[in-house]
Order: sequence, then C-alpha cells, then structure tokens
Amino acid sequence: MLRHEFQPGRLVAGTFLTLAGIIYAGDAGGAWETPWFVVIPLVVGGLFLAGTAAAVARGIRRRRRPAHGTTTPPPAQQPDAPH
Repeated sequence: MLRHEFQPGRLVAGTFLTLAGIIYAGDAGGAWETPWFVVIPLVVGGLFLAGTAAAVARGIRRRRRPAHGTTTPPPAQQPDAPH
C-alpha cells in the first residue's frame, strides 16, 4: 500500500531542476563551459512539462474518483411480510 499519492508533476519538476543543478555543477567543477542562458529554457520547459503532467494526473484522478459526498446510501431494509 502506498503511503501517499503518486504525483508525476513533482517528479518531472525535480528531474529537470536536478539536471539544471548538474549542469551548473559541471560548469563550476571545470568539466565543461555552460553559458548562463542555457539553463533558463531547461528550467522553464521542465516546469511547463511538470504543470502539464500534474494537470493530466489530476484529470485522471477526478474521473476515477466519485465526487465528494455522492456515496450511495445503504439499501433500505424492508420489514418481513406477514406469514
């Protein structure tokens, strides 16, 4: 059993922000040269994809889950018919 709901938007956002951090760390470590403007489209694109993934996941959850307060009442018990 899961402890919490899976949230793909957060996964996508975290992946892209981690990638941006790795790019800057590689630049700071001297492994490669990265212009400052390269990471901006990466972060903005990742946040856009994260928002899209979150919206799709929310739409799927709404469709699968019944609306709040619309539970079906238990069947009414009818009295026994006289014999």
